[in-house]
Amino acid sequence: MKKYDVTGIGNALVDIEFKVKDQFFLDNQVEKGLMTLVDEDRQNHLMKVINHAEAKKQAGGSAANSVVAVSQFGGKSYYCFRVANDELGHFYLNDLQESGVDSALKVSNLQEGITGKCLVMVTDDSERTMNTFLGITQNFSVNDLNESAIKDSKYLFIEGYLITSENGKTAMKHAKKVAEENGVKVALTFSDPAMVKYFREPFDEVIGASVDLLFANEEEAMLFTGKDNLLEAREEMKKVAKHFVITQGKNGAMIFDGDTFIDIEPYPTTAIDSNGAGDMFAGAFLYGITNGHSYASSGKLASMASSRIVSQFGPRLKWHEAKEILARLNP
Repeated sequence: MKKYDVTGIGNALVDIEFKVKDQFFLDNQVEKGLMTLVDEDRQNHLMKVINHAEAKKQAGGSAANSVVAVSQFGGKSYYCFRVANDELGHFYLNDLQESGVDSALKVSNLQEGITGKCLVMVTDDSERTMNTFLGITQNFSVNDLNESAIKDSKYLFIEGYLITSENGKTAMKHAKKVAEENGVKVALTFSDPAMVKYFREPFDEVIGASVDLLFANEEEAMLFTGKDNLLEAREEMKKVAKHFVITQGKNGAMIFDGDTFIDIEPYPTTAIDSNGAGDMFAGAFLYGITNGHSYASSGKLASMASSRIVSQFGPRLKWHEAKEILARLNP
């Protein structure tokens, strides 16, 4: 019996989320709809321009949001990450612990530095744009992996954002190797279209022959496969993933279970913030397949959860919301 359903590895960032207007992007030369890496001065400048009174702060990062979702639905998760011995680092540790996620870090063993921050800007069309200062998490490396936790998990979940640094890529490859050598399944999320667009070859190195489960949205799937339509892209993805999920926003999702494609219907919702929707889909889906649910049932759970996320401000469910969604899945 494995101790953990999922061990995740990824960037640890404190998400600071604001509502902005499209004009803000034009006035401040921000590329809408993508995650852009920036230095701390640039990030601080943008935060000064925005109204701080409406900010929402939360421990985040793509894989972190997903492993928190696993925990909220009743699974057991572990996270490998790096934060600094500063106010935001302490905040991050406390938030993750309160979310029921295990880790090796404690305040007593944090290193000096600056904890990473992600400035999440949400517009009226519910689209999210991120400017990220990685801080100490840019040094995430093999040394931050807990091989024992990986070996004692049903799934290793790798965040695509780690691909931007050589040490991050090396950690991704090493973690995958440890998992495969110990019979642990490997899941990977591309995380953002920009990652696929600018780091296509490094992703090939990490994926190698294949992964057990790949998460992508429509744009990422087509960018990665070089195809201009989804039908061709999904056929091409069979070459690199034994199973995969392609999320389609308001159109739901499609799942390849290793044999057939399963269409997952969307749930009616009023979208106000897309931040964290993909992370929630991945986390809910991973909870499902590691806790006795079929691919179709796991997809339904993930669709319900992500539809709830986009209807609110912020990337997390409340604990009671997760229980309500599970109750709807198993009436």
